[in-house]
Amino acid sequence: MRRPSRLRRTMSCLLGPVAVLSSVSLSSLAASADPSAPRPADAAQCAVTSTQWQASSKVEAGRTALFDAYGNSGEGWTGGDSTYSVRLTGGRTLWLFSDTFLGPVNDDLTRPLETPFLNNSFIEQRGDSLRTITGGTPDEPESLVPPAQPDTWNWLGAGTATARSLDVMFLEFEKFGPGMWDFGWHANKLVRFDPRTYDVREILPMPSESGVQWASWIERSGPHTYIYGVDDQGASKYMHLARVTGNDLTAPWEYWTGEDWSPEETASAAIMPGVANEYSVTRFKDGYLLVTQDTNELFSSNIVGYVSCTPWGPFVPAATLHQTPETGGNIITYNAHEHPEQRRGNRLLLTYNVNSLDSNELYDDVTIYRPRFVEVTLEATGAES
Repeated sequence: MRRPSRLRRTMSCLLGPVAVLSSVSLSSLAASADPSAPRPADAAQCAVTSTQWQASSKVEAGRTALFDAYGNSGEGWTGGDSTYSVRLTGGRTLWLFSDTFLGPVNDDLTRPLETPFLNNSFIEQRGDSLRTITGGTPDEPESLVPPAQPDTWNWLGAGTATARSLDVMFLEFEKFGPGMWDFGWHANKLVRFDPRTYDVREILPMPSESGVQWASWIERSGPHTYIYGVDDQGASKYMHLARVTGNDLTAPWEYWTGEDWSPEETASAAIMPGVANEYSVTRFKDGYLLVTQDTNELFSSNIVGYVSCTPWGPFVPAATLHQTPETGGNIITYNAHEHPEQRRGNRLLLTYNVNSLDSNELYDDVTIYRPRFVEVTLEATGAES
């Protein structure tokens, strides 16, 4: 029996709708974030951009062992990608996954060809206990947010918890032809879940006119919640930014134009190239830290960090945070980001996704298609002159 391909998600994240190769250096990416560009009056000066940073990284052993043991057991989730996280009440951390394999798992750590495969799922973590959350029934599991129409599916993005709701941005994709790669992004949506039962409360259409996929990251800072997105032009991917006042993502959106904020989505301007489809922008010291897989190089093993004084940049290179040892041959890594709720001082928890260009390998070895957990320590080594 021919094993079904599960590369659709991965290649969309790596190449976007058009498989065009490009090569852009880190220095040229830094040049695109021009410090002399106009900035609003509230753009603060900060020390984080004038500090020299050095990064060291190692495997985060605790979560690695926890997820490996759970995935190998075949009791529920056995692998997935995206790997966003949200801290909830009651000591819970919710891990959010897009494409997901479920059990069973064979004794030799292969998976049967008939293994259930979903487009989105959650894992609830309480201490060292993990629990898989899907739609459907135990006998017939479904994605938490199944397709609304034939030949469509939903991949999730970043999420955020409010006092009454778990809000997650989703991306709807659709197939438009018979070929393996005849599919593309269609629309953004917000899905509101009950934060205790994880039942879907409502699905709301979100801004989609500009073609930006508004699901890369959500960051609360001051009076605003910032929503980061990506304009995916194939091998070239560009950061975009929107915001709302407060924490209600259904409030009116404003879009960063490169100089100020506009209520018109089509006025949204590219902030910088080289980001992945999924990345993170979090408060760090007196500024902001961008963590992303370096997409200036195809199939890059580099996870890089940039710093800025404001959520809208300019972002300047800080350090290479980690180099993924799995990358090579058929194995690829992608969509790295931080989990700021797990940060301890200068010690960061990062995840990245691992996949294979040969989908047969995902059935031969269940351990490939899982997030990798990495602890990164950023140390200040001095100030630039």
